[in-house]
Amino acid sequence: MIGYIDCECIIYDSQSLKEKRAVLQRVLTRTKQKFNVSISEIDFQDSWQRTKFGIVAISSAKVQTERELNQVLRFLDSFPEIERTITSFEWF
Repeated sequence: MIGYIDCECIIYDSQSLKEKRAVLQRVLTRTKQKFNVSISEIDFQDSWQRTKFGIVAISSAKVQTERELNQVLRFLDSFPEIERTITSFEWF
């Protein structure tokens, strides 16, 4: 089962693209190290206070995939620098 999350976030304290990229690099690296998912910024690359992540997980059962993706969302919510706004799940 393939699970995909589309996740928009706001980075309130970012005052430049350089600051945004520093936050994103930390979030993306830690997420990839901790979970068996693929994550990337997929939109708002030129906006310094918004971002959109694409997150994909694959496993043999929907329950496992959903559990992994929900853990990733909780992990993203633990970062004080970002606030998750619009999130959507898709299954393939």
